[in-house]
Amino acid sequence: MRIRFLFFWTFYLAFFVFPTDVQARDWEEYKKRHFVIYYNKAPQDFVENVEEAAEQYYDEITRNLGFRRYDNWTWEERAKIYIYNDADDYVASSKAAQWSHGVASPKDKIIRTYPAAHGFFDSTLPHELGHIIFREFIGFKARIPRWFEEGVAMYQEKAKRWGSNTDVLKAMDAGTFIPLDELTHTRLTRKTPTAKVQLFYAESASVVYYLISELGKQRFVRLSRKLQDGDDFEETFSSIYVRFKNFKKLNKAWVYYLKNE
Repeated sequence: MRIRFLFFWTFYLAFFVFPTDVQARDWEEYKKRHFVIYYNKAPQDFVENVEEAAEQYYDEITRNLGFRRYDNWTWEERAKIYIYNDADDYVASSKAAQWSHGVASPKDKIIRTYPAAHGFFDSTLPHELGHIIFREFIGFKARIPRWFEEGVAMYQEKAKRWGSNTDVLKAMDAGTFIPLDELTHTRLTRKTPTAKVQLFYAESASVVYYLISELGKQRFVRLSRKLQDGDDFEETFSSIYVRFKNFKKLNKAWVYYLKNE
């Protein structure tokens, strides 16, 4: 029996360059072992809860992905979390889309968000940390489709990990489903309609969940390790998942899985 989940989608971006306001603003700091929290008006107890939750996800996400941690985020290597005052402050400062609730700069280990972001502790925080930890493992030479990177980050959100299949099936029924090779070339901008953004994230979460849960975490780790060389993603993918010579074959197997789970 297919279990139906009801939940709100929240959205995220992975950026590699930030505006200079993180340096220009006068921030309060809360420093602990692996994280430095920067804030202005956020309550102190909220800031402390953010740091505690981030510490829990620090190891949990690595285990979720089957990775072995090689680098420790200590001293100058600590990750930085910037908490803006509200949604307007966050959007204006980060230049993010209105539909975004958080942004990550994996190369710099920086997260930017705000306290009222929907599902802050269950969605926004693990998602953005997922971006950073995943890129820490595969490196920055890796050229990967956005659906794959976002899907890996969304795999850290338990509700999205299990609930995305329902939304994809609804899109199939409605005739709005985006095939995987088309999804690979989809670009999201500030002007992208919300419905398309929602579907992009739902499909990204669903296909990565299929790869990890149905085809095995070990194979996913092997793929991630091979991506470190920066080779073509589709060729690298088919060298690990040998039954899928291209994305059309993966799409066919994924759709069959969704319709028959």
